[in-house]
Amino acid sequence: MKRRLVIGDIHGGLKALTQVLERAKVTPEDTLIFLGDYVDGWSESAQTIEYLIELSGKQNCVFILGNHDLWCKLWLEKGATNPIWLAHGGQGTIDSYIKTGYITQESHRNFFSGLKNYYIDNNNRLFVHAGFTSMHGVEKEYNENDFYWDRTLWEAARILKHVKEEKQPELETRLGLYNEIYIGHTPTTNYGEIVPMNSINLWNIDTGAAFTGKLTVLNIDTKEYWQSDSLTELYPNEKGRN
Repeated sequence: MKRRLVIGDIHGGLKALTQVLERAKVTPEDTLIFLGDYVDGWSESAQTIEYLIELSGKQNCVFILGNHDLWCKLWLEKGATNPIWLAHGGQGTIDSYIKTGYITQESHRNFFSGLKNYYIDNNNRLFVHAGFTSMHGVEKEYNENDFYWDRTLWEAARILKHVKEEKQPELETRLGLYNEIYIGHTPTTNYGEIVPMNSINLWNIDTGAAFTGKLTVLNIDTKEYWQSDSLTELYPNEKGRN
């Protein structure tokens, strides 16, 4: 059976990625939708990108652009860095590119330049790294940075889940534009959870792989999910983004 699987933020954790894809028994028939933040965190950022490039040659993959990917893209294309990026995993990503020699590979620059701001499937399900703010949907979003940084959409869904009596139509309108929405960016570990979180029609698949959590693959049709081991177990001599 062909499946559609969504994958949370990887953050250079190649061991977690290969492990969870094996646990999900992924085949070339499956469509894989990645929510971004492939780099910055664990020591195998460049290797993760190389793996994803090879994987996309074997099966249908959709790659969303995350904020960490944007930083890495600017560095690979223009040599641009900033202190915030370097302090939040960027230096480790640079080190991995120098160590592996992938820094010279045009295929890596092509990978980053081909990342999507968002993806909407045939069932009006939206996949975006962080969120959006436009009340008219992602196609009318005036600030692209919201795709990579916004957390108001996630907070709106959490509010609506717990507010029973008082209607908040401005929040409902934004969420109601799509049948389902899938995001990463905001670790569920921030809320004491290491599994995907669902509020209204919004699913958060970032289960803290950058820190002490796990990497998650979720079947968007059945909501069955699989997880890697904790990244701290897979990389016991590293700190990730802690």
